[in-house]
Amino acid sequence: MGPTEKLDLRKSYFGEGSVEVSPPPPEGGEGGIRRLAVAKDELLSQPSPDVSVIPDVLEHAVAMLPHKNAVGWRDVVRVHEEKKVIKKVVDGEEREETKTWKYFELSDPKYWTFTEYREAIREVAKALVVLGLAQDDVMNIYAQTSPNWQLFSQACSLISTAIATSYETLGQEGLAHSLNEPDCRAVFTNADLLPTLLKVLPDTPAIQYVFYDGAPDFQLLDKISALEREGGGKIQHFHVDALRQLGREHKEVTDEVLAERRPTPETNACIMYTSGSTGKPKGVQLTHRNLIASLASVNFLYGHHLPEDSVYLAYLPLAHVFEFIVELVAIYVGATAVYARPKTLTDQSVRNCKGDLTVYQPTIMLGVPAVWEQIRKGIVGKLDQMGWVTKTVVETAMTVKKKQVPVLSWLMDKYVLSGIRAPTGGSIRLGINGGAAISKDTQEFMSLAVMPLMQGYGMTESCGMCAILPPELHQYGAVGLPVPSLEVKLLDCPDMGYTSKNDPPQGEICIRGPSVSKGYFKRPDLNEDETIFTKDGWFRTGDVGQWNEDGTLSIVDRLKNLIKLQSGEYIALEKLESIYKSCDLVSNVCVYASQDADQPIAIIVPNESNLRQAVKAAGSADSTTNLPDLCKDKAVRKLVLNACNEVGKKNKFKPAELLKGVILTAEEWTPENGLVTAAQKVNRGAVSKMFRDDIGELYSS
Repeated sequence: MGPTEKLDLRKSYFGEGSVEVSPPPPEGGEGGIRRLAVAKDELLSQPSPDVSVIPDVLEHAVAMLPHKNAVGWRDVVRVHEEKKVIKKVVDGEEREETKTWKYFELSDPKYWTFTEYREAIREVAKALVVLGLAQDDVMNIYAQTSPNWQLFSQACSLISTAIATSYETLGQEGLAHSLNEPDCRAVFTNADLLPTLLKVLPDTPAIQYVFYDGAPDFQLLDKISALEREGGGKIQHFHVDALRQLGREHKEVTDEVLAERRPTPETNACIMYTSGSTGKPKGVQLTHRNLIASLASVNFLYGHHLPEDSVYLAYLPLAHVFEFIVELVAIYVGATAVYARPKTLTDQSVRNCKGDLTVYQPTIMLGVPAVWEQIRKGIVGKLDQMGWVTKTVVETAMTVKKKQVPVLSWLMDKYVLSGIRAPTGGSIRLGINGGAAISKDTQEFMSLAVMPLMQGYGMTESCGMCAILPPELHQYGAVGLPVPSLEVKLLDCPDMGYTSKNDPPQGEICIRGPSVSKGYFKRPDLNEDETIFTKDGWFRTGDVGQWNEDGTLSIVDRLKNLIKLQSGEYIALEKLESIYKSCDLVSNVCVYASQDADQPIAIIVPNESNLRQAVKAAGSADSTTNLPDLCKDKAVRKLVLNACNEVGKKNKFKPAELLKGVILTAEEWTPENGLVTAAQKVNRGAVSKMFRDDIGELYSS
């Protein structure tokens, strides 16, 4: 049985999709207020009566499935280093550099049951009480996604101590900001992040405790111990195992003590710092009520697709609210959350063991566009290498499946397409894309070849969820139905031609409801700004959306990324990027346009394997040339430009949306070099600054 057929799909499950519960105002300027049709009478705030705060989520799971595996992980057995010589162009001069690639060797999976998971959380919570962390204190979590991240998060929730989140890729300035603004008394981190933390500790006077996992250099710990706090105190540090032991030893912290510290729905649960590409990170305040309402929404739309045997692959940053919410959902429904690393997902990315996808065989996977594009291009590249016969067989199978030919679709899915699903573990029933828009071509390819790929739309301020596409309404182009914990209206943007009078209605997306944050931490300037939070409770997202006939919502673009060209036409940069990124020769792309230009250009990181195959097939250059030289070759640039514009024409782009030229770069864009954010979104300002000279030269030519 194929992955789609494993889902119970009732086309009428969500009725009209979304419905108007309040008409537009007489004076105009905005559309009516809409809600999910099957939950139109009351916004949802709880998944069930027994769950109103985060600690209730785990209690719910323990009551249902005490002995089922809750979380799984693999320890690093050994790190293998492999050196490679690469050529790099610096200031116009080609240089050779030796780079070291690290590959992990991992253990077999280890697991905690829900009961063991709860006990570990209680041990940490008791230890934090012993050390004096109070209800108005804040603990920062500056760590990689892992069971221990959740261990500290859940323990803090149990005693009403808020957490603040820091991406592991934050620079020193951003990390110091997320520690200082909330006056964090404690921080949890990993051994390999301790060197960065040590650099900022002298400038973060409120920190009294450092908790860590892994095996750090003891000299680092000695340096932390030597740092003096105001008043002569020292920073204390504890390994997570020592902290749990402390909790076990202090019997005076009884169940009654923990009960007295239990949160209420209005207790602050989290200050989640956004990974914005400009300015200091903003801390979004999220209460237990906000997070539980968002959990309730996802469970309402997806819970019936998540049976007890569900295995959720957790590898995206937990400092991103999208991952945070979905992991809470996994606990609530009793799924097993298995923790992985982005660099150990595939068999090719590890040594002397299998990759996480093969070992865990997950049934649910979350991803951002970059992840799905990487998987798709990997499959396409392998098919190209296998020859035209194999490629034709697979393409025929996908065509048959797309047309839903009875019986034949099932046979093609089972005997042809199952082979190309193997690199993803072979068991994935459902995938969800979030973080940014994905192209129709990539979503369709993944849905036919691997598993139904859904869309989600949200932001930190909405606890990750504004709209989500349920499997019953699987389609391309829409981000989904409004989640039942909020209501939506579209605000007219007449200067740009987006109004509620359009057919279909369009405008800036505004949201309101129990899952929407009330504001930013210590930022009255933003909280009182009516272009962000209106006086009647609406949060203005800055995204332009449209209502579709079936009640789903689509995203047109983001207001800040609309550029007016010399012709007076507006182009939507993020929309163009999501489409051009689906080109097989493209790994990442930033679309740029100056206001005196008649067309945009694109700065592109090529997909090296697919580019070499295309160059070889075209005979336009020597495909064995090193990548930096290929990127400079005019014929290669023209090849990539034509391939991108073919994708644009296929997607019915207007002439003003087609690319005038491309700049190719061999350097990967990572959060470490600042060219993408921690959430893998293109840092437009940093990219345009780095390639300023190339952009000027391209436009002048």
